[in-house]
Amino acid sequence: MNPLVVSNLLLWLLVVVLAVVVLALVRQVGVLHERITPVGALMLAKGLKVGELAPTLPLEALSGAAVTVGGARADGRSLLILFVSPTCPVCKVLLPVLKSSRKSESDWLDMMLASDGDLADQRAFVAEHGLDVFPYVVSTPLGLSYQVSRLPYAVILDSEGILRARGLINSREHLESLFEAKRLGVASMQDFLEGRHASTSA
Repeated sequence: MNPLVVSNLLLWLLVVVLAVVVLALVRQVGVLHERITPVGALMLAKGLKVGELAPTLPLEALSGAAVTVGGARADGRSLLILFVSPTCPVCKVLLPVLKSSRKSESDWLDMMLASDGDLADQRAFVAEHGLDVFPYVVSTPLGLSYQVSRLPYAVILDSEGILRARGLINSREHLESLFEAKRLGVASMQDFLEGRHASTSA
């Protein structure tokens, strides 16, 4: 047999084998994708539970403006409170994400930053990162009311002052998982995914 014909046959055989291998790998990737659930914000066991009425706290922002956290809001908007610290490196990484989300979610959500500690440090933090667009409160009682022990930590209150989502935030995906949890009316995206998985397997 002509060596050229033999080499062509071998090349075509190799192409067919490679195609079968690629299809098998694609299928396996699809299976893995279905098994891996998106990781939302980590909820801590302690503190106010989703669905409970948040305490109403009259506070003062660094700007001097009076701010009330909790209670019904006449404008019908929800409120996100992100607990941060000038000494928290992850908090600083998340600030651009928060500024972007402030614009993209502006139709239904207001945002506020909260911290505690030295006022001079807090003012320097606000100035350094251009956080004047957010109400910024320095209040130990606010953190205690939500049992915030690790940062950055976020909560979303609806227009009636009810806690609708909460959790540790380390990435844009974590923050957006709180928005989705609020929209879907679930405590967390994990709860939603577990419930969906249970309904499909029933």
